[in-house]
Amino acid sequence: MMLCVIMTYFSVGRGRITARIYLLQYGVHADPDSRIRMNFRLRDSTVDDCKDIARMLMELAEYEKVTDLVKIGQKDLEQDGFSNTPFFRGVIAEVPEDQKSKDGHVKVGYALYFFSYSSWKGRCVYLEDLYVMPEFRGKGIGKALMSKVAQLGLEVGCTQMNFIVLNWNKSSLEFYTRQGCIDITEKLGYHWMSCGENALKKLANSDPVDES
Repeated sequence: MMLCVIMTYFSVGRGRITARIYLLQYGVHADPDSRIRMNFRLRDSTVDDCKDIARMLMELAEYEKVTDLVKIGQKDLEQDGFSNTPFFRGVIAEVPEDQKSKDGHVKVGYALYFFSYSSWKGRCVYLEDLYVMPEFRGKGIGKALMSKVAQLGLEVGCTQMNFIVLNWNKSSLEFYTRQGCIDITEKLGYHWMSCGENALKKLANSDPVDES
């Protein structure tokens, strides 16, 4: 397992992705809360997964109480992830048909990631989203998704995995700490900054000599 770092101090630029990797990972994990064994597989996402990614993305936003911040949907994911210059990659967690969700879904979790660069550490992988539907949590799927992204990062020479976590999400913070991750905000006092669309346009059109 690679050392993962919670980076909260830089604005993320999404780089050009020029290749796709198609991998499958199968797992059988015991549910600690029951005698049911959960079968699932991990695979690279395809354009056909965008509808389910959009669904789970909104579920994640609802969990994080930020649905008003979500401005993209299925079509954006199709364009941004599966065009000639994709901005992200994904991993999908699937269960067999006989273990589908109460709403009939077999795609029950996902991770979105992309490659970035650190002027101190070199190649990095950024974990944008990690989500497992509530009824499938506690079965090893989340850890398997995170592990797969770590593997994919190592395969292309990444030295760390970066992501952000809401400060009230204690269960996630504890989970990531158990994986060997450290909280950069807590340890070093860095803050993650973001320049939104309006500010970005203003900055792009600003007078370079105006320091006000």
